[in-house]
Amino acid sequence: MMDKLVSLAKRRGFVFPGSEIYGGLANSWDYGPLGVLLKRNIEAAWWRRFVGSRPDMVGIDAAVIMNPKVWEASGHLKEFSDPLVECKNCHSRFRADQIEVVAGCPACKKKKSFTAPAQFNLMFKTFLGPTEEDAAVAYLRGELAQAMFTDFKLAQETSRKRLPFGIAAQGKCFRNEITPGNFIFRTREFNLMEFEYFVPPKEWEKYFDYWLEEMKQWLDFCGVDRSRLVFREIPAEDRAHYSKRTVDIEYQYPFGQKELYGIAYRGDFDLKNHMDKSGQDLRYTDPESGEKYLPHVVEPTFGLDRTLLVVLLEAYREEEVPMAAKGGIGIPTESVGTEEGESATRVVLGIPKALAPYKAAVLPLSKKKELAAVAEPLAARLRQRWTTDYDETQSIGRRYRRQDEIGTPYCVTVDFDSLQDKKVTVRDRDSMKQDRVAIEEVEDYLEEKLKN
Repeated sequence: MMDKLVSLAKRRGFVFPGSEIYGGLANSWDYGPLGVLLKRNIEAAWWRRFVGSRPDMVGIDAAVIMNPKVWEASGHLKEFSDPLVECKNCHSRFRADQIEVVAGCPACKKKKSFTAPAQFNLMFKTFLGPTEEDAAVAYLRGELAQAMFTDFKLAQETSRKRLPFGIAAQGKCFRNEITPGNFIFRTREFNLMEFEYFVPPKEWEKYFDYWLEEMKQWLDFCGVDRSRLVFREIPAEDRAHYSKRTVDIEYQYPFGQKELYGIAYRGDFDLKNHMDKSGQDLRYTDPESGEKYLPHVVEPTFGLDRTLLVVLLEAYREEEVPMAAKGGIGIPTESVGTEEGESATRVVLGIPKALAPYKAAVLPLSKKKELAAVAEPLAARLRQRWTTDYDETQSIGRRYRRQDEIGTPYCVTVDFDSLQDKKVTVRDRDSMKQDRVAIEEVEDYLEEKLKN
């Protein structure tokens, strides 16, 4: 399954190997023309759902490089690490919690050849200044959260929000992973979407349960089958240094059950440490009682790259499709060059319509100028409202298959009858049902269909 998906992702322009013309860079990936559309659709849908549509949420876009004192105060320079083991034979390094030491080294297959686990800090170090020797040490951010804590006071005062309220952010983070892998599941450079929800200390459990349910609803929206999700309560000894309660939302990937999202109760750990280290008063003043206190924090974290991966995994399907010789308007309804009565396999990405890279594709039946004269203006009109593809190469059946593979919900075919009856054929990706629609009504038709 993963091999098929990785192949499709490259072939159709979702995800490319990074720096491929130079032999690539291990576990470095670029989002291609369709991948960036899908990625941005996920980001936009998340922002609308958790920020734009809510009165209790504001957003920030913070710097990637922060004052290193931030990471000292947050505990990341001391605690942000994974257990590392090294093979004594071939010197390959692995995360101790991801291999079976008794089974032997995955690289050279030698058994019982590992060093004792040692903690390996995941922060990416960089330097600020003209030369490395004279420069100040800094770090690429390993998470989005710290800017939301350091900006808490300013965000709260300028937005005039009362508790409970949240600060949200999206962006790139960096972790010097020991063993990245499994396509875009674990990389050293990745994208997060998360928010810190600030609450009165006694109310954290209510909001923890509330946001956990909201995360489930978001996964429903993304088309994720709940039967493939596992909600795992993390024991105290395995939780991050800042967490007093954590629930990992795990997904049953083709390569095993692993983390997709997480929600953590961080208490007042971060605000308290930043207040102590900076000397700045980060307490919230209740406007009714006048009481000053440090809010507690519930943190839902969403990995954007993992969301995209799971959307693709859930959407991918292969179907045996019976061939019909002719459609009702004189064009093949489903044809990839097979004889009538035979079946052909079609690959479909059933991506939720709201997230699909292209919402529609305009397909003139042939390259003849009279069809292009109708199809091109129609495509231009649709692009004013939705991302729209235009494809005039190969048979109509093969073009349907291409659009199925990239998840386009609707194909709009302009045929020779369109020149007379001023109508086009609109084909549904999932049902393959075709409707004849007046050219002037295509926008209204798609508007209604894309709501569902």
